[in-house]
Amino acid sequence: MKLAILDRDGVINEDRPDFIKSADEWVALPGSLEAIARLSRAGWKVVVATNQSGLGRGLFTPDDLTAIHQKMQQQLAALGGHIDAIFMCPHLPDAGCNCRKPLPGMFLEILKRYDAPAHDVVCVGDSLRDITAAHVAGCQTWLVETGNGQKTRNDPGLPKSVQIRPTLADVVDSWLTES
Repeated sequence: MKLAILDRDGVINEDRPDFIKSADEWVALPGSLEAIARLSRAGWKVVVATNQSGLGRGLFTPDDLTAIHQKMQQQLAALGGHIDAIFMCPHLPDAGCNCRKPLPGMFLEILKRYDAPAHDVVCVGDSLRDITAAHVAGCQTWLVETGNGQKTRNDPGLPKSVQIRPTLADVVDSWLTES
């Protein structure tokens, strides 16, 4: 089984400094859903790992978040793809949980659920916290230049092993060429 763990905001959809608070505000990045659909058709498991502190901040409700994810899944289904699971941390940055990226808790839970060896799992993010969490969990890390990726690519804390590509579609091209 091939397993890909993707961040949501800035990787799959446009990011907003004021948070994605409704399905109306959720807009897929060009080519991202098509890339996920290609992974689905190639037999990959695709999981989203996302910090969603907007819940803890009271900026949106669990129903709003469900509607956002339903919109994402519906648009993906129209392209012949799907996301197998969505893991999210609803906690505020100072909550002290281990599921909030850059801590690896969410990734460790995903690895456990799918009984996947970390070194075989590929992860994509656009920020240092995404890459750090995946790296600490032992996964292969890929940075996209969408979202916060342009800024993150020059961060001195970025692990040397990270692969950098312009978009999720470019990352998926690399994976499907290698497999």
